Amino acid sequence: MPASLVVVSGTGTGVGKTWVTAQLVRTLKEKGLAAAARKPVQSFDPDEGSTDADLLAAAGGEESRAVCPAHRSYPIPMAPPIAAQVLGMAPFTMADLVGELQLPDTGVALIESVGGPRSPLASDGDTVSLADALDPDLVLLVADPALGAINATMLAAGAFGSRPVVVFLNRFNARQLIHRTNLEWLTHKARLRVITDLQRLAQVVAGLERAAIRAANSA
Repeated sequence: MPASLVVVSGTGTGVGKTWVTAQLVRTLKEKGLAAAARKPVQSFDPDEGSTDADLLAAAGGEESRAVCPAHRSYPIPMAPPIAAQVLGMAPFTMADLVGELQLPDTGVALIESVGGPRSPLASDGDTVSLADALDPDLVLLVADPALGAINATMLAAGAFGSRPVVVFLNRFNARQLIHRTNLEWLTHKARLRVITDLQRLAQVVAGLERAAIRAANSA
């Protein structure tokens, strides 16, 4: 099992979840830490070229099938269980997805979901269900910093209940007033832990591994 486990969600689609996950894997590896990404299931537009699993595999120096099982890639841009239904393929459960995960033996494992916390991930669950099944050390919530960020981020973070959540405002630009004010509100009013810098995010995730190693050594 990995030393630490992070579930990566987004406030919705198009917020850059895969890009952030891939860059985080690269940054952790540059720091000399073992890191790998996994995507239990994916759906995609076959005309767009590389899939999320392809991008995550390239970041970790792995093959795509290690990131996402080939039979869990559905070539139609819909929520995966709906895509499977439309394609006439067999339904699958959260237990199926969790049972098929090829987790690394050490380091940090980043498990990327699809869409937002309540986007269907399997016939019987979503990303919140995935977090319940995996009991990760951290939920990383990727959000857009622009107009609508406060509502989307607070709703998404709240879906995970008492689990530790770190928000990453992707594409944050300190010169944009709306970005700055959203950051301030989410940090001071909503009292969420919000990060805007990828290097800082990598430090936080790396700290999870170090803490896990220390705990294991002292046990």
